[in-house]
Amino acid sequence: MPHVEIKCFSGRTDEQKTRCAEKIAEDIAEILGCDTSSVSVAIKDVPQEDWKEKVWDADIVPDEKYLYKKPGYTYD
Repeated sequence: MPHVEIKCFSGRTDEQKTRCAEKIAEDIAEILGCDTSSVSVAIKDVPQEDWKEKVWDADIVPDEKYLYKKPGYTYD
């Protein structure tokens, strides 16, 4: 039962989020060999000014060893 959590800057519409979640669920089901009904996708808005504290410092840095796709930016 894969679960994906996406955090992104605020400003996407509900339609964009729904389309994104559906596409991701389809790809995950195909690649991992499960039904789309087993996949859940959450999309959370994070204001740009909070990104470093709420995403970079809280999720990206501590979980770096689990990142199969690393970001192409840093906070040095």
